[in-house]
Amino acid sequence: MTETSGRRPSVLFVCVHNAGRSQMAAAWLADLAGDRVEVRSAGSAPGAAVNPAAVAAMAEVGIDISAETPKILTVDAVRESDVCITMGCGDTCPVFPGKRYLDWTLEDPAGQGLDAVRPIRDEIERRVRHLLHELVGDGRTAQV
Repeated sequence: MTETSGRRPSVLFVCVHNAGRSQMAAAWLADLAGDRVEVRSAGSAPGAAVNPAAVAAMAEVGIDISAETPKILTVDAVRESDVCITMGCGDTCPVFPGKRYLDWTLEDPAGQGLDAVRPIRDEIERRVRHLLHELVGDGRTAQV
């Protein structure tokens, strides 16, 4: 479990455009964790809108991300997070001592259709469930 000094853990998901992978990951974690985990997402070079195929893929599993907008990665977002998960943003994520950093190698859904985005969505769900289990120890979240 993540040491959070008596407060709920905070996770930041980062990808380049904050339009696909990080949005799906944040939505999965928010959906599965409820108020047990603080969730953020951002991009090193945010896009204009969330990828429509990512929106459609998440809608298929009952999670609506249609109102989300890409956000710029800030030093404060990293500083305020216990865990920072990067997904292809390279070295643009600032590093602070005492933070947990993970890099999830996932295919970029940019420019891909729904059929190609579904397996990315499902892999993100699997990883988010594992992370949530580590953070809050909830056995219901460990398996897909």
